Amino acid sequence: MKYRKILLAYNGSQDGKRALLECADLASFLGAETHLLAVASMPPSLFLTEGFVPEELLEEEKKRTQTVLDEGIRTLRDRGFNAMGHLAVGEPVEEVVRLAKSLGVDLVVVGHNQHSSFAARWWKGSVGATLLDHAPCSILVALSRP
Repeated sequence: MKYRKILLAYNGSQDGKRALLECADLASFLGAETHLLAVASMPPSLFLTEGFVPEELLEEEKKRTQTVLDEGIRTLRDRGFNAMGHLAVGEPVEEVVRLAKSLGVDLVVVGHNQHSSFAARWWKGSVGATLLDHAPCSILVALSRP
């Protein structure tokens, strides 16, 4: 299969930066259109008993996430790519799947650290299963090893 459109789920972490560089290499080789998605999300502990997140906390998270997205786009543009950035608010897996379907991407790229507790929860828990079960295309996992 030829990958014409690639979506990178980007969070600015070391794993995300490694995935960004691998995605750039792959996109360059394939001549693929490249999209970056950064998702502003709130940990469940920040939800108030009324079931909503205070607007100022959400705005702060959106600004932080936009900064991460801008950094990723800048890195790709410095490497000669015209990548498109997307900022979403919500549950990361849901937003990755939603945008992948909307854009009609052929490949989703995510970063993964084999030795982090987050990674263990991501791929062994329901979050990873959800991405694998609902992604409309292939998934490339860019591994980070210590």
